[in-house]
Amino acid sequence: MKCDVINLDSKNVGSVDLADAVFGLDVREDILHRVVRWQLAKRQSGNHKTKSRGEIAGTTAKPFKQKGTGRARQGSKKVGLMRSGGKSFGPVVRSHAHALPKKVRRLGLKTALSAKAKAGSLIIIDEAKTADGKTKTLAAQINKLGWTSALILDGATPDDAFYLAIRNLIGIDVLPEFGANVYDILRREKLVLTKSAIEKLEERLS
Repeated sequence: MKCDVINLDSKNVGSVDLADAVFGLDVREDILHRVVRWQLAKRQSGNHKTKSRGEIAGTTAKPFKQKGTGRARQGSKKVGLMRSGGKSFGPVVRSHAHALPKKVRRLGLKTALSAKAKAGSLIIIDEAKTADGKTKTLAAQINKLGWTSALILDGATPDDAFYLAIRNLIGIDVLPEFGANVYDILRREKLVLTKSAIEKLEERLS
């Protein structure tokens, strides 16, 4: 698959061949769904907690006698039926993470890249660098390109000046190539790859 390469001034500077094994797969929504669920489940803190009957501080004495009051029998003030009692079957601290085979995760990333390519939302730039390191200059270039929601994937180490200049722009994210993930790719309208990122992705996923 051949794709044009542009620079941040929106000028065509050549073309690049994309590997069909990485960017030319059929879009599998079921795979994308599984990977996104796996990613978001790992992000959940799981620190929700309520006290059970055994964790409530209080007396262990019987609240009132067993018979003769007309009330339902009770043996403790710490049960869930009583005011300030413990919660029955309440949430406990736990991990929401679940296992997902490495092959499925790998396929999910390739499918996300292919989905952007098929939708025409994949943009290739020669490099992600800025001359003066100013957000104002970079914002003008981004507006000219029409990127309002984009994820930019660079090589192993993104340019520091570029990252510092672009991090304040709303809707624009920058990640190194090894940080590429399905959720961040799908949540942005455009996927912008540098030539360095393409080489690394194809080397890793082919």
